[in-house]
Amino acid sequence: MFKHLKQDLPASLVVFLVALPLCLGIALASGAPPLAGLIAGILGGLVVAPISGSAVGVSGPAAGLAVIVLNGINSLPSYEVFLMAVVIGGLVQLALGALKAGVIGLYFPSSVIQGMLAAIGIIIFLKQVPHAFGYAGVEGVDGFIDGLSHITPTAMLIAATGLGIVILWDRPFMKNQAFTKILPGSLAAVLAGVGIHLATRGDGGLSAAQLVQLPVLQPEEWGSLITLPDFSAIGNGAVWTLGVTIAIVASLETLLCVEATDKIDPEKRITPTNRELIAQGIGNTVSGLIGGLPITQVIVRSSANIQTGNATKMSAILHGAWLLILFLLVPQVLNLIPLASLAAVLFVVGYKLAKPANFKKMYAKGLRQFVPFVVTILAIYFTDLLVGIGIGLVVAILSILLDHYQHPFVGYRYEEGEGAGGVYHFDLSEDMTFLHKAGLRQALIRVKPGGHVVLDASTTLRMDADVREVIEDFQSRAAEHDISLEILSPDDAEVTWLLRDYNKQAS
Repeated sequence: MFKHLKQDLPASLVVFLVALPLCLGIALASGAPPLAGLIAGILGGLVVAPISGSAVGVSGPAAGLAVIVLNGINSLPSYEVFLMAVVIGGLVQLALGALKAGVIGLYFPSSVIQGMLAAIGIIIFLKQVPHAFGYAGVEGVDGFIDGLSHITPTAMLIAATGLGIVILWDRPFMKNQAFTKILPGSLAAVLAGVGIHLATRGDGGLSAAQLVQLPVLQPEEWGSLITLPDFSAIGNGAVWTLGVTIAIVASLETLLCVEATDKIDPEKRITPTNRELIAQGIGNTVSGLIGGLPITQVIVRSSANIQTGNATKMSAILHGAWLLILFLLVPQVLNLIPLASLAAVLFVVGYKLAKPANFKKMYAKGLRQFVPFVVTILAIYFTDLLVGIGIGLVVAILSILLDHYQHPFVGYRYEEGEGAGGVYHFDLSEDMTFLHKAGLRQALIRVKPGGHVVLDASTTLRMDADVREVIEDFQSRAAEHDISLEILSPDDAEVTWLLRDYNKQAS
């Protein structure tokens, strides 16, 4: 790994500059101490990256878990109890990796996953409004109205400036500029906020509550930075529920990120997903044990790593080292960062997760995709993440059942015949399962007396007993209503055996 330092060292510095404001910002969005976000970022580099099999993935605190963390911290008795849930989440991830559950992400409908990300984006965006106004009282949407009566002009100026910088940096004509490759937009927004804060200190400036607040300790006091979980909460059912939720969502976000980064990796390397779950599980277990936020592999930092030309995972490891060094040696610098600057960065993060283009894209895919997408967003917003995902899954499954009911065949056509009933052609699909049962039954019921039915199973590879039962029932009814039945069998021996007796009787 060290022989590629020429590529990995510059990449690690860029990733570090991207990660720093995001670690602090996501801690803010999660209602956690800023230190918790830094710990997660440091561990993502120094613990997860060496174990991971990904050469390009970078791990740390993720926006996708911010809502879960916020609700968890608010609903549990203490932050230490919450940390116990993080430990449990890490252990569950270890178990998932050992059980080779790395393919779990493939079994969640994309409509539900996209709905989850959009809902998280909306919630993150709204919860930063009070910080952008400079209101340091109630966090979140509930503080919005109160925030209007406690506006701090300096905070609004910082938020507006930071938002403008991040948007400007994201424009196509800026992406090719040399300085934007060295200085990420999120860091530029934070530096601008620090500059405005320093220039306006005093009357009308920001208070300590409107700034990042990290402990400033001497080297002999560094051990006090560690916050241990409350192990007595191990029997708390709510802690287990939260831990499993963290494990599932963190694993999904990681696996989706792995899939995305593998696609944009110039060398097209394939990340072992089971090993990745184990790496994330170890990282989350350690993070919970020392006071950090949950960790996932994250696309923003990973793509920055790829775009700056990293060669190995050493760039991800080094970015964690830079975070650790900066925090231990110059925490006073970090304490100059206004929360309004981080709010500006998170506005853009939230917008990108829930931008209108995503809604248009899902709508263009049809109602079967759009309805579960919207239901998932509303359910998460009005309940919580786990319940919302569950409701979205139910709706997605119901839409699949409805689709199979309405379209149980690959093709259907009706021809007027000499007889009273005409000829009904049903082209069966390759896999006829119980999901096709209701649609097939309803279609056969509509066959008129005297008609001729052709069930074309020439491409059918598998047929459930439920489907065969429907055909048997129809065969009995057909004899009573002068309906003839013809079944075209495939070459496959198994299905031919299933349908052989029908062909004999039809002839």
